[in-house]
Amino acid sequence: MSAHLDQTLAPLLAERRAAHLYRTRKTLQSPQTPEVIVDGKKYLAFCSNDYLGLANHPEVINALAESAKQFGVGSGASHLVAGHSSEHHALEEELAAFTGRDRALLFSTGYMANMGAITALVGQGDAVFEDRLNHASLLDAGLLSGARFQRFLHNDLNNLQARLDKTEAGRKLIVVDGVFSMDGDCAPLPELAALAQKNDAWLMVDDAHGFGCLGKNGSGSAEHFGLTQNQLPILMGTLGKAAGSFGAFIAGSETLIESLIQFARPYIYTTAMPPAVAAATRASLRLIQTEHWRREHLNQLIAHFRRGAFAMGLQLMDSFSPIQPIVIGDEAKTLAIAEQLAERGILIVAIRPPTVPVGGSRLRITFSAQHTFAQVDQLLGVLGDVMSREMSDVPHD
Repeated sequence: MSAHLDQTLAPLLAERRAAHLYRTRKTLQSPQTPEVIVDGKKYLAFCSNDYLGLANHPEVINALAESAKQFGVGSGASHLVAGHSSEHHALEEELAAFTGRDRALLFSTGYMANMGAITALVGQGDAVFEDRLNHASLLDAGLLSGARFQRFLHNDLNNLQARLDKTEAGRKLIVVDGVFSMDGDCAPLPELAALAQKNDAWLMVDDAHGFGCLGKNGSGSAEHFGLTQNQLPILMGTLGKAAGSFGAFIAGSETLIESLIQFARPYIYTTAMPPAVAAATRASLRLIQTEHWRREHLNQLIAHFRRGAFAMGLQLMDSFSPIQPIVIGDEAKTLAIAEQLAERGILIVAIRPPTVPVGGSRLRITFSAQHTFAQVDQLLGVLGDVMSREMSDVPHD
């Protein structure tokens, strides 16, 4: 049976490799900082989601270590059995206050938070409308919910309205990313909130890449756009990016959170995250709120990079977030450029289908508050050299 399994799967792997879509893992051998050691080689990395540089912060590390001494490592059970510790509870209360919501509910991963919320809120006879560029977890949740699943054109309110006009669903759920993970642009949330209210629909936002980065205090896209709980009733955020730890949460009304506790299967049937991780997140949440210089410096780095990239003639996307993609298009060429950058000591991952559409392969450059201007200049110098060489190799008619 094992031989038959391998014979069936092997051609699929060969096909993916031939299409320049094969993925391989790299082994990180250092803390998550701008200068990393991967597979024994030193790199200057621009591919981490540790946007505020908190993953290796001494206060966050200390909070985790001290909590582990008190609570141990594993939580030992699901939240609804015996795994919901005082650290979890305190973090939920602090996340609710930080995001301006009544309550928050912890999930072990962002994927599980999206799966849990969407499948608990809609099902057969309902309809879910998702932006075409939504994260895979949102798309998968919509498909698995049993509701009629529709994807509207990216940030196209007219296309969404046309689809809403045709539905007779009992419940209507609109789902978007706050900051789109591969393009780095923002959803037009005020307009989407107004459209949702006009059509008696619910709005859910996955703010994985906005939480910690956007807003005066860093609480994310809702704060950036000034949206209340009534305007944006279902807010999801992840804790493994700007917060530098692990896990995710849904924030909203008392009724929403109680409903998820009762009906969100990925919450009910999963072991709670280690209490020490919750304690570490509480420390990072305090730093997000008190060390505003991290967002200020990050925004300055982004602006500096964009000025330099434009001066070199590089085509950037419409993004003011830490995600600054350069679309190359061809899968093989994107891989080749990423490999040339790695040879020069710059680590940037080539993003290819199915993560992005066919023909949309790109270098996904991300910035951290730990980067320096000198490091960004180093990136620009190497990037300009590699890109100019690549373009000079393109045959002309």
